[in-house]
Amino acid sequence: MADFVQKTVNKTAVRDLAVPIADVTSFDNLIETVIDDNPFGCVGYTGSDGQPVAAVVRNREHYTAKVDFIDGEGKRVGNVSLQSPSITAFNANAAEALANATLAAAMGGDAERNFAGETYYAQLKCHDPSGDDYYVTFTRKTIRISSYQDDAIRTAVETWADAVPALA
Repeated sequence: MADFVQKTVNKTAVRDLAVPIADVTSFDNLIETVIDDNPFGCVGYTGSDGQPVAAVVRNREHYTAKVDFIDGEGKRVGNVSLQSPSITAFNANAAEALANATLAAAMGGDAERNFAGETYYAQLKCHDPSGDDYYVTFTRKTIRISSYQDDAIRTAVETWADAVPALA
């Protein structure tokens, strides 16, 4: 019988943030800075379809808004979570839930945004000069580097993150 032969060594590393990223605007600004400034030294390339691909691209993202319903005694009587595919949808969905009087009446309380409970997720795909693709995934509380082989990639991301106060 033939044996499996290891071809690559893909690694994952995670940084837990001491303080969660404050809000969706700060989160989006951070993501856009990485895309625009390319601090990891990634390179663009031509995809299999012949089209150019940027050095750093948003691969996946979703944002979850939380709305609590509070009764007259200050007790939470219900809540809704609204997972959205973009920040625009995230903001629109939260506003809709907050303004929905029928939903508030059904829940038995007034709608209040639970900003602390909200989650953000954006995965960036980066193309290393070596030709390898790897991912840098941001949440409010962590940064994850995945599918990398060369430790120089982790070092580059770590060096950048060390210089960003919000990522301590």
